[in-house]
Amino acid sequence: MSEFIDFLGAFLDSRPPLPYPRERRMLGHVAPAYLTVAPARGKHLVGLAPRVAPSAVRVPRPELAARPIPFAMKRPQVFIHEGVRQALERRLEVAAGAPAALHVNDNVRSVITVRRRAGQLRVGVHHMFLDASASVLGALVRYVVGGDRDASLLVGRFIDAHHHRLRAERAPFRPLHTKGQCHDLSRLFQQLNARYFGGTHDALVSWGKKARSRRAQPRKSIKLGSYSAVERLIRIHPVLDRPWVPRYFVEYVLFHEMLHHTLARSQSRRLHTPEFREREARFAAYEQAVRWERAHLARLLRA
Repeated sequence: MSEFIDFLGAFLDSRPPLPYPRERRMLGHVAPAYLTVAPARGKHLVGLAPRVAPSAVRVPRPELAARPIPFAMKRPQVFIHEGVRQALERRLEVAAGAPAALHVNDNVRSVITVRRRAGQLRVGVHHMFLDASASVLGALVRYVVGGDRDASLLVGRFIDAHHHRLRAERAPFRPLHTKGQCHDLSRLFQQLNARYFGGTHDALVSWGKKARSRRAQPRKSIKLGSYSAVERLIRIHPVLDRPWVPRYFVEYVLFHEMLHHTLARSQSRRLHTPEFREREARFAAYEQAVRWERAHLARLLRA
């Protein structure tokens, strides 16, 4: 418990907060998933929630947490760095020439909202913008304050490129199962997340549903992994939870599906783009995994 409180302390600003609408004076906002701790603190709370960005961390839905959280609420929460929020709020005030109140949200659709009440500019933005580049933040301010059309296009491209940061639209229908007889998906996910995604990957992962009876004839095809954008859920086929399936191959299939989450585009229908293939080839055991799949495909179909 004390470790977790120390961790969240890194997201609190030592300066007193600026005046803020009473109903919004809070650090936590809505979201789902796991937890990696700030490397600089030298502690590891693996399996609680993911740091979705340098300035934001998600605390999961209690029922989906990999380990108990003492003070977990019924709804998931995302915690943000208050200093980063205040800095963007000040930029909006300067540009608008009027008081501004900035609320950071985790909405699925209305990622930017703008209202003017009693001479105050009230703005809501998704937490993905907290770590945006200077050019994107400048465009965001111009769009919010003045409705700049060119700025709107830049902001739209940024949202599209970071579509994977949006939370799941619905919770998984079935309980998540990550601990297999031979392979632990949760552990593999955390290791891949740290190595290839900087700890910011926040999709859920689970073994798929096992078949009730043994097949009379071999399959003609098999889908070893899948990704549901609606649930933000990666499912791995249970046929891979066998002693003869090497760990690096399970990692490869999981890494492939993690890329689908990271490289998701709101309007894209092409799944395996050149960018996807280039990123996939960065997997350390890529060529070895491809060779193993070709050599053992028939056995996988029979299993």
